[in-house]
Amino acid sequence: MENLSDVTTFTLNGLNETRIHNNAFFAFTFLFYVGIIFVNVTLLATILLEKSLHEPMYIFISNLCVNALYGTAGFYPKLLADFLSDTHVISYTGCLCQVFVIYTFVRCEFTILTVMSYDRYVAICKPLEYYSIMTPLCIGKCLLISWLVPFCEQIIPIVLTTRLPLCGSYIDKLYCENWSVVKLSCVDTTLNNVFGYICIFKYFLQFLFIVYSYILIIRACLQSSEGRKKFIQTCSPHLITLISFTVTMLFDVMYTRYGTRNTSQTLRNIMAVEFLVIPPLLNPLIYGLNLTQIRRSVQKLYIKQTL
Repeated sequence: MENLSDVTTFTLNGLNETRIHNNAFFAFTFLFYVGIIFVNVTLLATILLEKSLHEPMYIFISNLCVNALYGTAGFYPKLLADFLSDTHVISYTGCLCQVFVIYTFVRCEFTILTVMSYDRYVAICKPLEYYSIMTPLCIGKCLLISWLVPFCEQIIPIVLTTRLPLCGSYIDKLYCENWSVVKLSCVDTTLNNVFGYICIFKYFLQFLFIVYSYILIIRACLQSSEGRKKFIQTCSPHLITLISFTVTMLFDVMYTRYGTRNTSQTLRNIMAVEFLVIPPLLNPLIYGLNLTQIRRSVQKLYIKQTL
């Protein structure tokens, strides 16, 4: 049996069934990652360069782009390196760093989406008070909460994990995940489990807040055709983003907590990485295609570059 002093590296077993197709998977993943970077950087640059987009909603969207670039940077480079290597190992420190990046990405994403639901509630239900409520100070506080709180929260499970002596070094995933490391422990992990359930409860409260905000928004929008149009233009992209992220996260949680080895490795991999694949690519496309102001700004910037 191994203990903590012996475990200096982890072996990621997620690619064991794909060895003969690694070159093809590398090419596909590389192109996908380049696509994620391109669409997020394009949307981010458009919002930064166009003064007409310096509004609260677009500022929050730009933070979604920054978070997508941050979270995928903790996953794709390591995965691409593994496709080109015969040994899929990661150091103990590197594993915990990857855990920190991926988990803070998830926490930040959900918190930003929660803040965006409040912004849309104020914009539609209290339009005359919007700019008196969503002041630069309020926006700054919302962004500080969106980034600082998730980062501080993630320090706790990392510390709880580092205290555990480990009896194994094989992780049955494409990347390091906190629960997978905890399951390798030789001792009782009740404290880790309790904190995990506290985090799930917090996500549930955030989700209830978003649902309640949209109940009020839909009620207000149904009162006029102009309200319905505004809902479709500005709120539907946020709802699609929320649903895609929540559903893909549920796949990962279900796999991590309740998955079995009877499921094929390929299916397990798909379930485990959907939240790192679909939302980072889909979100910029949703906002870019649905929000007229962003679409026009992208077209204008593209025309300037081609002239």
